[in-house]
Amino acid sequence: MKQGKIEILAPAGSFASLQAAINAGADAVYFGVEQLNMRSRAADNFTVEDLDEVARIIHQTGAKAYLTLNTLLYDHDLILMKKLVDTAIEKQMDGIIVADQAAILYAHKKGLPVHVSTQLSVSNIESVEFFAKYADVIVLARELDLRMIERIVKEIKERDIRGPSGKLVKIEVFAHGALCIAYSGRCGMSLFTDNASANRGACRQNCRKAYIVKDKETGIELELDNEFIMSPNDINTLPFLPELLATGVSVLKLEGRGRSPDYTDMIVRVYREAVDAVANRSFDEQKVENWMQRISTVYNRGFSDGYYLGREQGWSKTDGSVATEEKVFVGPVKHYFPKAGVIEIEIRAADLPLGSSVVIIGDITGVIRAEVSELRADDRTPISMALRKTVASFPVPEKVRTGDKVYLLKPRGISLSSFYDTLVARGDACD
Repeated sequence: MKQGKIEILAPAGSFASLQAAINAGADAVYFGVEQLNMRSRAADNFTVEDLDEVARIIHQTGAKAYLTLNTLLYDHDLILMKKLVDTAIEKQMDGIIVADQAAILYAHKKGLPVHVSTQLSVSNIESVEFFAKYADVIVLARELDLRMIERIVKEIKERDIRGPSGKLVKIEVFAHGALCIAYSGRCGMSLFTDNASANRGACRQNCRKAYIVKDKETGIELELDNEFIMSPNDINTLPFLPELLATGVSVLKLEGRGRSPDYTDMIVRVYREAVDAVANRSFDEQKVENWMQRISTVYNRGFSDGYYLGREQGWSKTDGSVATEEKVFVGPVKHYFPKAGVIEIEIRAADLPLGSSVVIIGDITGVIRAEVSELRADDRTPISMALRKTVASFPVPEKVRTGDKVYLLKPRGISLSSFYDTLVARGDACD
């Protein structure tokens, strides 16, 4: 199937993540405000008052801004829902991602472009045709495989199914990120255990915890190969991205509004490279290997194909991340010297050795990665280790700002002291 322009849709749960997504090459960004979105408790959501600035940051680069309002709505939510839709129009949002028919109807009535959320489990062409009366973009259920997706896209063209804009309906799919065991993310477990509805943005992550199976009569516990029996791996479509794009999808959604800015930066940057490589026909196994290594350094629960290839789903082995790297907070940026391209930082929480890698995160800066190739003390003398409660400086490749946070990157599972010893043995830092 002929491939059109692919939109990379990136997540943002904070201003730092938003800037990281834009800097990394996202075509569009989706985000929520305080209530009525599926990450209302998992991310540092924006406020309604932030929307002017959010729209300005996104639109000045030519990218699109999509507000998520994708929870189940109760009667008492309808006034707030209408207020948020009206505000999205006022703040010139490019569209709204919704999962409740009340929100779909109101946004459509007000002329705000609608994206039908995966929570509505659209799984066939008849459902696509139904929602096309209200939406220009439909996010398919996550349970479909490549063959099913390709058939739906083909049928949209053959039936000439168009949305309110008059253009053919676009299909969006999740390309990367967390996969929930529930059907298209609709889960009742948190509501049952904690009276906190996952369908209203209050998921307690019950499926990510370890469980045992116990005989109530005898007390005998069954030994399981994997305690995390309800926690799937993250979706990762990089190894078969050409096949996914060949189905004719228009939008690749990257999940992760509740994850850190450095995650957003890495995932968007890698998928930008991969999509461009498919377009210019330079996609190959060597690049995939490099991309896989890079995305493994940021938060992940291990990777699998999701349901796209019709294979058995993989399961995570832990309740958290298995990233190959972890961040250690060093301290804040005290000053940036633009002519020299050097930052001065306050060493607060951890020593900073020469030869180490750092990531710098800030609301305006986004995410910058750097190597500590040169390190100087407060009096500008060269040093091999900047100790806590001192001030040090080193060159960085891009502009940073006062107050940005500097993190040391080290291999996961290795103590700081062992990491320092490794650098000393390598000759980068010495006592």
